[in-house]
Amino acid sequence: MASSTSTLSPHERTRVEDYLNDKIQVSADFESLDSLLSSLRAQHDLQRKQLAEAQEVLSNATKASNDHVEATRKRAEAFKEQQADIDRRLKTITKSDASDEAAKRFEEGIEKLRRLEISRGYVTLLKEAEELSKEALKNIQSAPQLAIAPYTRLRNIVQLLVEAQPAAEGAAPHLVDYVGKLASALREQLKGDFTRRLQGTLEQMKWPSKELQFPEDLKSQWKTNVELLLDLQTPELKSRNVTANHQNVEPPILLPLEPEYFLSHVLDLINNFGGFFISSLQPVFDEKAQAVGSDLEWNFNDASHAYITAILPMLRQKITSFLPQIPEHPQLLSHLVHELMTFDNDIRESWNYLPDPYSDDNWKGITWDILTKEGWFDCWLQVEKDFALARYKDIVDTPDSGHIDYDGVEFSATKPTKAAIRVNDLLETITERYQPLSSFSQKLRFLIDIQITIFDQFHERLHSALEAYLAMTSTIGRTVQGTDGASVEGVAGLERLCRVFGSAEYLEKKMEDWSNEVFFVELWSELQERVRQNHDGGKNVAGSMSVADVASKTSPAVNNGSEDSGNNGTTSDGALFDETASAYRRLRLRSESIITSTLTSNVRSALKPYSRVSTWTTISVPSTSSTGPVPPSSDLTPAMRTLSTEISFLSRTLGIAPLRRIIRQVLLAIQTYLWGTILMKNTFSAAGAAQLISDVDHLCNVVDVALGPATPTGGSAKVLQKLSEGLLLLGLSAYASQHEDESGFSNAHDPLGGGTDPALGLWAVEKRLFKDNESAREVLTELGVETLAESEARSVLERRAEIGN
Repeated sequence: MASSTSTLSPHERTRVEDYLNDKIQVSADFESLDSLLSSLRAQHDLQRKQLAEAQEVLSNATKASNDHVEATRKRAEAFKEQQADIDRRLKTITKSDASDEAAKRFEEGIEKLRRLEISRGYVTLLKEAEELSKEALKNIQSAPQLAIAPYTRLRNIVQLLVEAQPAAEGAAPHLVDYVGKLASALREQLKGDFTRRLQGTLEQMKWPSKELQFPEDLKSQWKTNVELLLDLQTPELKSRNVTANHQNVEPPILLPLEPEYFLSHVLDLINNFGGFFISSLQPVFDEKAQAVGSDLEWNFNDASHAYITAILPMLRQKITSFLPQIPEHPQLLSHLVHELMTFDNDIRESWNYLPDPYSDDNWKGITWDILTKEGWFDCWLQVEKDFALARYKDIVDTPDSGHIDYDGVEFSATKPTKAAIRVNDLLETITERYQPLSSFSQKLRFLIDIQITIFDQFHERLHSALEAYLAMTSTIGRTVQGTDGASVEGVAGLERLCRVFGSAEYLEKKMEDWSNEVFFVELWSELQERVRQNHDGGKNVAGSMSVADVASKTSPAVNNGSEDSGNNGTTSDGALFDETASAYRRLRLRSESIITSTLTSNVRSALKPYSRVSTWTTISVPSTSSTGPVPPSSDLTPAMRTLSTEISFLSRTLGIAPLRRIIRQVLLAIQTYLWGTILMKNTFSAAGAAQLISDVDHLCNVVDVALGPATPTGGSAKVLQKLSEGLLLLGLSAYASQHEDESGFSNAHDPLGGGTDPALGLWAVEKRLFKDNESAREVLTELGVETLAESEARSVLERRAEIGN
């Protein structure tokens, strides 16, 4: 025992001692020593067994670890071999020596394939959407029920695209937008057709009158039309329920029950039962009015008005509950407001409704309550502005918008473009839409925000077209030749200018006409009155617009209203469209000036060959037997062709007044050109003078024929009075009789005139013209020369070869 304990460590010996001390404390404990030893031997055997098991587990774990390490090593080696094989293949496919480069190229190829696959998906989706739309439209008339399924499918596609956008990080906004617009357009077409069907059925039923007729055939037709509208709305109702999750959801207005029906119903109630209240309730009111005295009798003034007053709160409540659903449907808001204005107008005109008989103000109407008190005006104005600008864009984008409309106005008026006529029609339609408004501020906002805005945009379009023409002609004048300049040369160039001129003049006159219409005159008068009332008050005259804001958009005369406040209430001269009309007037005048200068330039260019003629002294004398007119010079042909072609176009396109103004300026330019480059630069024989006279006469005839009824007979020659008088002097006959009297008259035979010539002869006129100024004035008066000064007449006569020599 001692030898066994000696091998123990001090710590172990201490534990043994403690154990023995614990187990053997008294002599009686020695009796249980055998059992204690037996227990210790059992524990020792158990621990040895556990140790053996632990060693076995350790051995197995070590072996497993070694096996795992070996397997991992083998997999790593296999991966390296596979990677090397992939690198070799990448290098072969991408034809690259570097594996990184090869991997990059391979990834680029994969990316292209991915994009191609996405593009193919886009195209497939677009094709499907287009086919669904066409299928629905194909069935809309013959089998409307069959149009619902493709529309529903198209709407589901839109919904799926919208839901997929967040996950795709907005990858296809144009696709979503296009398909969404396609579905919306299809819905509006279906809704419009289905609504018209239902309205036709309701008219046959005489809805909503008390003579309602509802036979079986109409009942079946009505049921079918209602179901069409409900089926069309069903996809929206499903989306609404899913989105709202049935919590706090306002019930939607179903399509067959949209607002015009309840407005019609209210009107029907008033019209059907108003007579009853007049005949039955009015006598009671009259008695009551006498009983209550003058302070309260106004409450019992009119039974029909009291009946209307009692119904209107229900109508307001209905509309107020309906309005929150409107903003998502701009067309519905627009339709509702115009239906309300029609309703108000019917109440005013049919019943002369006036809630307060002692008030000077007219009934403002339900529309005013909605737009002003409920604050819906700005929203509605924006909707109407968006509609108007979209319609304007459609007008100017139409392929034939820039074409001149020869049939849209009177024959004698300037012809505008089709776009100008359509824009004017659009603006007149807009006036009809807001004219029933009772609020002055709202009318003025409509005028400025929509009508004048469209006027300004179209003016900018015309101005840009004019600037583009000037830029093209200046460039062509320097560098461009051939076909590139054909679109701005000759008649083509004049047509471009006439589009601007005609459109500007047309709309300027329309604005002048509008300014004299009662509606705009009253609007102008009220504006001036407000300006006077707000004099020195610093308040805005219409909503948020100050006097300066309104004046800058309408007329500077607005600012004069406050200055005229003491002038017995008279309004200052001006109109609502002064500023806009002035802009169009400036554009018209500028384009007219450019037309004049363009035509003048074209004619001068055509006259250049004629100006280089130098044979005026060598032209042979015509045969004395010839009695026909002298033919024009061959070098004059280009100018005659230019005048005939371009003036004929202008006479068909321009009104009489601007045409005469332009042609007068062109003729004066021709006169100056011929006077300076031909008459004053050459010497003329008698035959040469006759040829020049004939040439000028042919030019005048060409102009008169091209102008047609736009000019009186001989009108061109009257414009060229100075040149005509100069040619009269230049063509005086040199073959005077040797028996001239003292007055210088000659009865000699004139070979150029073909007979006796009673006019003053060349030599007599020369003698008196050069004698002194008094004598020169006398002889010029006898010849009928009015515009030439004495010095000019002498210069002309000196151009005759006989005088010069």
